[in-house]
Amino acid sequence: MSTKIEYYFRKLDRFPIPGFFDGLSETYEILQRAKEYLNETLVKNDVHENRAELRGDIPNLHGNYFIGEGTVIYNDVTIIGPVWIGKNCELMPGAIIRPYTIVSDGCSVGHGSEVKHTVMMPGSKVASLAFAGDSILGVSARIGSGVITANRKFNQSEVSLKVAKDEKVSLGDSFFGCVLGDASRLGANAVTQPGTHIGPHSWIFPLTNVRGFIPEGKRVYNEAKLVMEENEIVELIP
Repeated sequence: MSTKIEYYFRKLDRFPIPGFFDGLSETYEILQRAKEYLNETLVKNDVHENRAELRGDIPNLHGNYFIGEGTVIYNDVTIIGPVWIGKNCELMPGAIIRPYTIVSDGCSVGHGSEVKHTVMMPGSKVASLAFAGDSILGVSARIGSGVITANRKFNQSEVSLKVAKDEKVSLGDSFFGCVLGDASRLGANAVTQPGTHIGPHSWIFPLTNVRGFIPEGKRVYNEAKLVMEENEIVELIP
């Protein structure tokens, strides 16, 4: 079990912000760095720069933001800064991008999905009606439709990850969602509990609820028995 960045993310050279990962070693430091970087580059300099192509109504833009060339924003999108969005991204109708989010080049956020304080690495995608909160998505990682990355414990205590039988590592905040390694996938309507760390190239199948550490290269699913019985024929009243 590990919280080391190099275990989950092995293509950091593709990240569009030079030097972003310098001096970082633990996964939870990435979200802390995102806040620091956006405050320093966007808030301090009061940046409001949108180079995107608009397809529909003008998006709801609040706070400070940078949006790169080739990105397409559809109608009813809301962006609440500070937010940094790279090149050639796609924000589908009704998407909400909340503060301290970094969306790398070639990413997409689906219809009605919400992304909050999340770092999306190049080519990562969030499908429709999903929530990615306080999370880190690796290169080409995928979050399926209806997925929830739960980001706060019921008792609102600091989130931790169990790394050994009697050892836990604090993730430094009471808000922490999921670390999803390079090319890993969360299937439709899956749920990750706060602090979940999933290694690269692992697939969490639809409707699966996971927590803790999932190693790289795994398939994770619930065994289920499908029951099929005869049904009475009833004409429903219009």
